[in-house]
Amino acid sequence: MARRITLDFLKTESAAGLILAAAAAAAMIAANSPWARLYFGFVEAPFTLQVGAFDETLSTLDWVKHGLMAVFFFVVGLEIKYEVLRGELANPRRLTLPLLAALGGMVAPAAIYLAINAGAGGEPAAWPTPIATDIAFALAALAIAGPRLPPTLRVFLLTLAIADDLGAVAVIAAVFREGIRWAAVGGALVSLALMALLGRWRGAPYLLYALGLVLVWAFTLKSGLSTSVTAVVAAMTIPIEPRKPHRPGVLEDFMAALHPYVAFLILPLFAFTAAGISLRGLQPSVVLHPIPLGVALGLFLGKPLGVFGATAAVIGLKLVRRPTGATWTELFGISLLCGAGFTMSLFIGALAFPDGLHAAEVRLGVLIGSLASLGAGMAVLAWAQGRRRET
Repeated sequence: MARRITLDFLKTESAAGLILAAAAAAAMIAANSPWARLYFGFVEAPFTLQVGAFDETLSTLDWVKHGLMAVFFFVVGLEIKYEVLRGELANPRRLTLPLLAALGGMVAPAAIYLAINAGAGGEPAAWPTPIATDIAFALAALAIAGPRLPPTLRVFLLTLAIADDLGAVAVIAAVFREGIRWAAVGGALVSLALMALLGRWRGAPYLLYALGLVLVWAFTLKSGLSTSVTAVVAAMTIPIEPRKPHRPGVLEDFMAALHPYVAFLILPLFAFTAAGISLRGLQPSVVLHPIPLGVALGLFLGKPLGVFGATAAVIGLKLVRRPTGATWTELFGISLLCGAGFTMSLFIGALAFPDGLHAAEVRLGVLIGSLASLGAGMAVLAWAQGRRRET
């Protein structure tokens, strides 16, 4: 079962990466076309949601960021729990290498960003932006550039990216907190406790879990905390045990049901609303400003430096073995692909700078760093696959 779910995940993520790329390209074209006013009017249009005592007005982008993306993080939480209990993260020997690689891939980009933004004119607040890896883009690039490379590389990349997501969620929880409303926090905690109790009811209707998640989300939105964090916590309350023998577990049912919607609808919609940058009035020299330069170099240089450096160190110390059949060149190519931050980096950047020039600079840095990382990683992996054919 673990093997089947992992393969299905890889297949879905690879296809979703291509759709994400198309959505991001459409956003850039729309933002710099004669229809730019319509595009930004759609992205910035205010919408009000009122249900009983709940009354909130946000822009389209903010509804996607704080609303639909909560479903994405709920699925991320489900995947993390599954991998820890049943999948790749359940094996300590397999877990050590990608976990340390993910840690290195978070520290090095943050250090590069802070080094560039430490002086006058810098904005250190966005330091978490380049620490994330976009699973969909990275896996899609690997599938295109190296379809015949050892499958252990795909599992290594997937496990590393999941650990990376977990670290990014922890950073979001620690760093991005507005004025906290404790009454709403209490409501969210009570809702999470009810979901945990619901998980002990073997025959609980799935609709009750959905209602619990909506309550957690609504209280969190009002509390000032990030909805992404509580969505991950809510996922931990979903039981993994099957209702009937020889059937998928409850958690697996939720993963299978929600993942296609996240991969093919929610993430492309987020990419379309978040990736549009108007280049009108922007001088080419803006790329050298501390924010875009720090983000771009954090992704393109920091990610491979941290991931490959940590990988080489723990393997060189003989603490773990290299993934079966993988070469050093292929591991370096994988580390380059980890610089494709895109969705998660755009999300974190939007938390750091919700609007204004700094927001545009963050997006520009994410796009440049991610595209450069994808291009370099795919080139290295394609060359490595060609070398395998010759030997």
